Parts: sequence; structure tokens; C-alpha cells
Amino acid sequence: MGGTPQVALNIMYLRTGCRRFLCICCLYRSLELMSLRKTLPAFGRATLDRSLVISTRHHRSVQALHPTKTNTEDESVDSREHVSYSNKIAIDFEQTKEAYKSKDTLELLRSLVVFKLCSYDILVDKNKEIMDLSRKLLGQNMFEQFMKMTFYGQFVAGEDHQSIRPVVQKNQAYGVGAVLDYSVEEDLSQEEAERKEMESCMSTSEKESPGADHREKKFTAHRKFSNRREGVTSARTYFYADEAKCDQHMETFLKCIKASGGSSEDGFSAIKTTALGRPQFLLQFSEVLVKWRRFFSFLAAKQGKDGVEVLEQKLDLEQLQTCLARLGAQGNIQSCFSDGRLHSSGMVDMLDWNRLIDERTKISDLLVVPNLQTGELEPLLSKFTEEEERQMKRMLQRLDVLAKHAVENGVRLMVDAEQTYFQPAISRLTVEMKRIFNRDKAVVFNTYQCYLKEAFDNVSMDVELSRREGWCFGAKLVRGAYMYQERSRAAEIGYDDPINPDYESTNRMYHRCLDYVLEEIEQNKKANVMVASHNIDTVKHTLRRMNEMGLAPTDKKVYFGQLLGMCDQISFPLAQAGFPVYKYVPYGPVNEVIPYLSRRAQENRGIMKGVQMERELLWKELMRRLTSGEVFYTPAV
Repeated sequence: MGGTPQVALNIMYLRTGCRRFLCICCLYRSLELMSLRKTLPAFGRATLDRSLVISTRHHRSVQALHPTKTNTEDESVDSREHVSYSNKIAIDFEQTKEAYKSKDTLELLRSLVVFKLCSYDILVDKNKEIMDLSRKLLGQNMFEQFMKMTFYGQFVAGEDHQSIRPVVQKNQAYGVGAVLDYSVEEDLSQEEAERKEMESCMSTSEKESPGADHREKKFTAHRKFSNRREGVTSARTYFYADEAKCDQHMETFLKCIKASGGSSEDGFSAIKTTALGRPQFLLQFSEVLVKWRRFFSFLAAKQGKDGVEVLEQKLDLEQLQTCLARLGAQGNIQSCFSDGRLHSSGMVDMLDWNRLIDERTKISDLLVVPNLQTGELEPLLSKFTEEEERQMKRMLQRLDVLAKHAVENGVRLMVDAEQTYFQPAISRLTVEMKRIFNRDKAVVFNTYQCYLKEAFDNVSMDVELSRREGWCFGAKLVRGAYMYQERSRAAEIGYDDPINPDYESTNRMYHRCLDYVLEEIEQNKKANVMVASHNIDTVKHTLRRMNEMGLAPTDKKVYFGQLLGMCDQISFPLAQAGFPVYKYVPYGPVNEVIPYLSRRAQENRGIMKGVQMERELLWKELMRRLTSGEVFYTPAV
């Protein structure tokens, strides 16, 4: 890592030599023995997918891409030691020398100590209090130096665009790109966060006449859940202050895009939609989209099409007209789908249905919903002011500016996922950007949270839409960051839990969505997907499916993503095998990224099994360097 603290560490290290090194090793091992948790056995356990591991020594090199024999009959995890050859991808994720060749020995030690500290519940639960106390005892300067040598140095690249360059460039030298993410959050009190959220999520109509608009509970602000930082493990949170603050956020994202274009080739930059405008619009537009979709499902049920996949729900146009007439709706619905605008003649599917919203250009005209009893369109709000209209348009303009800037700088834009009461609107706005900017290649990527029950429907509809309209589909697949918050909110307010019932269900959903996109890549080279996961089984599943489909890393259609400071044993072997691999690279001043560091500690505790495995691999590499005389190993950049 670059910067003065690392230089100082190296000088101290060279002076004290092996004695200090052994002391630190003993300290770490003491922590390991003190742990009440049972560590994983060494690396022969059957839970590792040996079908993807090359065990012969002469293949443990930088070239981790090997031809092997095709075998699609058994996709289960097995313990076969021998791999035959024919054009398959196989990577050894246990080869620590290659996995950690970008790290010097001090960085390995830091990783071991940080991950070990994250395994102690009391330290994680009280991390904010401990950091506040450390700041008081050490003073601001010493506290910042300490953080840069430990947690900050592990998970954050630097304070600004200049200081992150050494980290980004070193990773790039080993084939790992960057998704730049300015991770600063406003330091708001609980009361201030609640006040800002309640004010920014309520329309003038709701403030003047509470309850008059008959809004759904899910899509209205609730004070108990207005502090959106609570129960979130990995996503930064923005609270609306005013339009000037949104402009500041846009400028920050623009600088991030420029830095990404200047520091890495073909990089990504992450943005968050709630930073760019008043969340009131996201709530309202999400409610509109959900109600339109629900009305379509209601009409599908009338034609006996309920209980089938969303894209298989196709309504006969004449029956649809008859059904709406029975409900009392006025006008001829057939005229809305004239001029060959239906994908299948005489049949209306969900994507055709959504076009009825596309043609509404004025923001206030978008906020209309179908009445299930009458079939008529009704305004969601009894009043929508001109100022609210201007605020919503400015949000759209900011998104447009960011996408144009990304194209100009050769950077791809990663739109982060957010809570389910915002997400339908965020996804729809992202699709609108894809329609404009993804004509020739995938510039804008949407994020799909696979812990949601509706994740597959969302992915499959967007893929099909890209197919019909001829633009490039871009997706980042994640498991999700808001599970605890979403579950408690749904239970408290009284709507269906949107989250899959358990972790295994989420894994199946993730793999189902991933398989669908991989099949689209196989058939149509215009699709792209980032497998953003620390789960080794998901990574191996991706490699296995790519083998079966004949997809090569050099196609650069399948990307992998992990967080900076975590899962190097996954990222770097993949990169050395020729895959496009990216680290989410957070940056920002030490004091202002404390909330981010706090969540990293919580996440490491939450994925304990994976972190234990990573610690074992780090320890194995440390011992290898000690016994082979490579203690002073320095990465070649």
C-alpha cells in the first residue's frame, strides 16, 4: 500500500528483522488459540469443489487456465483428484503463492490480525465506541495513523483520487480492475436522519391531507424505519437535504468517474440513485410500477394465466378489452397496441403492458395507477406541485449527466441496488439509461439483489426487453445488503416479506438468475454480467456453467467482483486465468469512512466460514514464506 504509514512500517520492519516478525506471528497465533470458535480443518475438506482444482505441481503457475475433459452429467460438488483435458476452465483456489503474490508479508500479517479481530463479537458490537475511545486516547493524528495501518489500510484505498492510484495500479498490474466507490457518509444523529427522511419522503399532498391519497403502507415513510442506516451490512446511505446537496453528490460521482477513467482501463464507477434527488419520487414511482404490474397479474388471472412465469403471462387482446369493459373502463384498449406494436400478434405480455407507462412524458402523468374495481386510471396523488415536478426532472437530468460522462471517459456505470420500496423506480430509471447508452456496448449496469423473491422475474424481464429492443444487457448480481431491515419493516408495517425464506433459497435464486444470463450470453453476445460474490461455491458454479457452454474468459462477458481487502484468494487466481476481475475500491478521508469500516467488521463476522478459510490460506502463505526464505518478499509492480 502507498503512503507514509506503509513506508514507516517497512523501515521499522527491516530494523527489527525476523525477531519482530516472529513476535507478530506468535501474537496472531495466540489470538487464534484464544478463539472460542472452531477453525476449519486444513485444505483437504470435501466441501471444496475438487472438480475445479488442479493438484499437479507443474500446473500451479500464473496460467491457471487449462483444457479439461467435458463432463456435464454430474454438476454436484465432488472430490475427484484427477482432471482430464479438453477445453475447460480449472482454477486452483488453494495455491496461496499465486493468490497472494500482490501482497508483501506485512500486508499478509495485517490481513490476519484484522480478520481475527473481526471474529470477536464484543469488538464488532462495540466497534464505534472503541474507535471513539481510541481517538480520544491517541489524538486525531495518531488515531488516523493507527487506522491506516490496520482497518482503513485493509479495506480503503486512500483519501482522495491521487492517493488511491498506487493501490489501483498495483492491482491492475496483476489483472484486477477497479470499481471506484466514494464511501463517505454524512455523520448524522438518529434524530436528524429521521427528520430528513420523513420530510423528503412525503409529498405536499400527504403533508396537507394525511391519508387522503390511500397510499400503500410499503411505499410511505415510517418514522421507526426512517433511519435507513440500521440493519444494513454493506451499503452506504444518503439522506436528502436539498437540491444543492444532490448537485454536490453528482459532482462527487463525476470526479469518481473521471478518476476511474484515468487510473484504470475499462473500469467501473458506482453510483447511488438516492444521492441524486428527493426520495419521494422513488417511493411514488415504485408504487405506480408495482400497481401496474399487479393490475396486469389481476387481468391475467381473469384469463386463467395466474401461477405461471411472468413472461408466460400473455393476455388475449380481445378478451382484455371485454374484461376492462366489464369493469367499467372507458375507451378502446386495442388502439393502445395498434401498428404492430405487440411482440406477439393479438397477445399482450408484461413488457407490452409496461409501454403504456413509457409514453407518458410529464412526471405527474407517470404517477397514475389503474383502479382494480373500475379499470380506470387514477392519479396516485391528489396534488402534485410544480416544484415537485422540477425536483423529479432534476434527478433524471443528473442521471443523464453521469451516464454521458461515463461514456466520454470510457467508464462503465454501476447503479447500486437499494431498498425494495425504492428499487422498482431505480431499476426502471436504469433501464431508461440502458436504452440510450447501451446501444453498442454495456455502459450502464443494474444491480439485482438475489435474496428477493422476485429477483428472477426482474432479471428475465430486463433480459427479454434488451433482446426485443436491441441494446446490451448489463447486470451485477449480488445477494443483498438490506435483509434484516427489510424483514423487520415488512413484519412491523404489515406487508409480505420480500426476502427469500433462507440462505439456501437465496443461493438457488442467485444461481438461477446467473444461469439465465449466462444462457443469454451464450445465445446473444450482447449480454454482460458481473458475479459480485465472495462465495467460493458460486464462483465455481459460474466456472462450471461456462465450461458447459463453451464461454471463454477472453470473451469478457462474465466479470467477477469482490471488495477490496477481502477474498484475494478468489480475485487474483481468476485474474491470472484471464477473467475480467474487479475490486470494489472505497476511498475517502479516515474519519468520514468510519461507518463503512464499521460495516466491514460486521460483514466479516456475518460470513465467518468464508473468513476462516481466508485466514487459513493467509496463514499457510505466511508459513510458506517463512520456511522458504521469502519473508522479505516484495511484489513486482
